[in-house]
Amino acid sequence: MEQMDLFDFPAEPTGPVLNGMYYERSTDMFVSFVLGRRHYEEPAKGCPHLKEWQDRIKRERAI
Repeated sequence: MEQMDLFDFPAEPTGPVLNGMYYERSTDMFVSFVLGRRHYEEPAKGCPHLKEWQDRIKRERAI
C-alpha cells in the first residue's frame, strides 16, 4: 500500500501557456489551443477564413 501526497501538485509550466489560434509551420495547419492543450486543427490549404486573417496569424502567431 502506498500513501498519496495530496499536496504534491505538478510543476508550473516554464513557458507561456498557449491560448487561441496559432499557425504551426511544421504541419502547415492552424491550431487552436485551450489552456496549453490542442483543441482544434484546420489545414491552411482550403481554410475558409479571410486571407487577411490567415496572413496575420501566420505572421504574428507562428509556432
